[in-house]
Amino acid sequence: MFKFGYVAVLGKPNAGKSTLVNALVGEKVAIVSNKPQTTRDNIVGIMSGKDFQIAFLDTPGIHKSASFLDKFMMKNVRTAKSSADVVLYLIDGSKQIDFQEIESIKKMKADGLNVVVAKSKCDKISKNDYVADVSFSSATGENLDKLVSLLVEKLPNAKKPLFSKDEYTDKPLKFFAAEFVREAALKVLDKEVPHGIAVEITKFEEGRLVKVDADIVCAKNSHKGIIIGKGGKTLKKIGSLAREALEEFLNKKVVLKIFVKVEEDWQNRPNKLTSLGYN
Repeated sequence: MFKFGYVAVLGKPNAGKSTLVNALVGEKVAIVSNKPQTTRDNIVGIMSGKDFQIAFLDTPGIHKSASFLDKFMMKNVRTAKSSADVVLYLIDGSKQIDFQEIESIKKMKADGLNVVVAKSKCDKISKNDYVADVSFSSATGENLDKLVSLLVEKLPNAKKPLFSKDEYTDKPLKFFAAEFVREAALKVLDKEVPHGIAVEITKFEEGRLVKVDADIVCAKNSHKGIIIGKGGKTLKKIGSLAREALEEFLNKKVVLKIFVKVEEDWQNRPNKLTSLGYN
């Protein structure tokens, strides 16, 4: 009997959602950093097995809305939660669970949602005594098979998979180009600057070489100089990391040009958010 379904991966920032989805899918479909709110959009990662197919919905970390961008992110969480066949709620196993998370899990179950609670980072020492359905580690692979088995049990029956076996995401290449540039910026930049940036791809041409032009959009004029760095050093580092990630992802040589432009308070401008793909 074949099974197919959508699994919404929810949890607080840095619970390990994107890392888990990448590990299960076997491809890098979601960028990862140690900074909260790295994931902004719902990203589908597809895992195909012999008698099942899971479409994971990697979602932004659950947090309080402060800007229009935050509201967009939390809308994505609500959409994923309400439309999925199964909700996989991740608890960061390296930290103690808080009362708000416990109440959120109780409410989802009371609302009749099909919930699996999993504790991540079980390879790390923790005082977290919450009894989850399964504990796992994306880093070591421990209990990932048990987690998948739990999810498959809860999936609805299907006649056939929705996606072909060689598909692993529903996002276009242009989306990944923007995300890899943003991931590089998150790694290189410090403090509040990374959260005030977005990336807009202005050129994407595929051929023997892949040619990409990208704008790093920042919210403050003072951030532009920080992103570029002395003699362009910081921007060059961002470009180098992003190009390497893109070349590995596309298995092609990439010519990447990155520019920096200021769009004051873009996170609170609905029209700008729409043009950047946040709608």
